[in-house]
Amino acid sequence: MKKRAVDIVVISDVHLGTYGCRAKELLKYLKSVKPERVILNGDIIDIWQFSKRYWPKSHMKVIKHITALISKGVEVNYITGNHDEMLRKFVGFQLGTFSISNKELLELDGKKTWVFHGDVFDVTMQHSKYIAKLGAVGYDSLILLNSAINFFASKFGRGPISMSKKIKNSVKSAVKFINNFEKIAADIAIENAYDYVVCGHIHQPEIKKIETPEGSVMYLNSGDWVENLTALEYYDNKWHLFHFKDHETLEDDTHLDMDDDDEDEDEELLETKDLFQNLMKEFQTDVKQSKTNVL
Repeated sequence: MKKRAVDIVVISDVHLGTYGCRAKELLKYLKSVKPERVILNGDIIDIWQFSKRYWPKSHMKVIKHITALISKGVEVNYITGNHDEMLRKFVGFQLGTFSISNKELLELDGKKTWVFHGDVFDVTMQHSKYIAKLGAVGYDSLILLNSAINFFASKFGRGPISMSKKIKNSVKSAVKFINNFEKIAADIAIENAYDYVVCGHIHQPEIKKIETPEGSVMYLNSGDWVENLTALEYYDNKWHLFHFKDHETLEDDTHLDMDDDDEDEDEELLETKDLFQNLMKEFQTDVKQSKTNVL
């Protein structure tokens, strides 16, 4: 399959290291595009729940693919989120085309774009991190239960359902939170004269214009790779929302997920010690390749 050329890809809320993460689908998507820049907009690795020591090789392959992009000269910006907040200690770090930051300010075709994760607006994060972490564990358990239900539903010829999405869409407080989140992001963006504001965090993919008495702004949310399987793409001077489920050929292209390793080993779990050894090995290899390319 020929790769699609895009200027920018924004993905967020991948939650590598959790049962709900759809790493295989994400890898297929990443292998189907040829971006000039990749923005990892928070919660890529779920450090909060890393103690469960759950790390299939399919999750490692996502990391491997991203480091390969860096070695090829693709600009990769890692914006920190709440689930990977430990990385905020390294904000300002830059090596080659890779950088870590809390936000990115871009100018695209003469328009100003503000990119950040969005947890700064979350009251539970600001006032009770313990409750937020407890909620994350409950969410991951719900996703795991949902996967089991959908497995049995498929045996009876029924389509998949998303329990968490149904809960979020039916609970008034959840709907109010999403609306408030979008409004706060838009208000601040308008106040600072940004044309676009790009967020993640709430797992709610969106592109829409928000108008207030003070002005207007295009609000964008990249969604997630747990339920919605979405990303933002910028090409042809315009932002687009990518939905994995709308690309049947991509879902069926199993060869996109094949590496030199035996793909049957994808679900073999890696212990924490092995994980970090592999991460360091991948990082060192790609740094060497990057230096060779520069020379």
